[in-house]
Amino acid sequence: MKPHIVRLGKISIGEGKPLVLMAGPCVVENEKSAMRHALAIQKIANRLHIPYIYKSSYDKANRSSMGSFRGLGIGEGLAILKRVKEETGLAILTDIHTPEEAAEAATVADILQIPAFLSRQTNLLIAAGKTGRVINVKKGQFLAPWEMGNVVEKVVSTGNPNVMLCERGTFFGYNTLVNDFRSIPLMKEFGCPVIFDATHSVQAPGGRGKSSGGDRRFVPVLAQAGVVAGADGVFMEVHENPDQAPSDGPNMVPLKELERLLDRLLRLSKVVRNDR
Repeated sequence: MKPHIVRLGKISIGEGKPLVLMAGPCVVENEKSAMRHALAIQKIANRLHIPYIYKSSYDKANRSSMGSFRGLGIGEGLAILKRVKEETGLAILTDIHTPEEAAEAATVADILQIPAFLSRQTNLLIAAGKTGRVINVKKGQFLAPWEMGNVVEKVVSTGNPNVMLCERGTFFGYNTLVNDFRSIPLMKEFGCPVIFDATHSVQAPGGRGKSSGGDRRFVPVLAQAGVVAGADGVFMEVHENPDQAPSDGPNMVPLKELERLLDRLLRLSKVVRNDR
């Protein structure tokens, strides 16, 4: 299938286009934190000349336990993301979890992200597609890459061709994920840009009993492998102090380590893309 280029303002995502960064804290904690992270990552992205989209969730509905921090909710969370967008000029990516959230989230977010556990939910995919926003669908940990063609078809049936697919690992026994990097070229066969989620790929779902574990040491090697396999963008959750973060701390990249990692990914991307 002919590759489709997703365009988001001045950013173009897809085959032959520059590697794109989608990054930010797992959840919106408060306005000061959101703005601080957005500005800090934006400065790094500007220095490296990498197109950057700010990511943070107003709600994380699939937490391991009732006591886990979910975020501020759609009202307060979107209000903060709107202010980040206005102050920085950055495009915004956030998760949605129900069909009813899609239209409201689309008033602020430029990219609506479908979490992996919800990647087969037809009503959710159609509601997201109908907003006309770019839709980034995480491949379910329980799905083979070739099954994602059905997911793309559901979104495109709304008349919205701007779909991206995201590799984030496959279940490998209990509390463990493994990446099959064949999934990147396989999902590209559907004509969609493919993003590699480097931080959720190191997650140990439910690995701490009442929360997910993970090992951020392996983010750089997996991110590099994803870029070499042909990913059009890299998704990373980033935090100034991951060990104190209220959600997904074990997986997030420390802000102070981000620039070095991105520099390495960009150099790899240039080699890979120049060989095509």
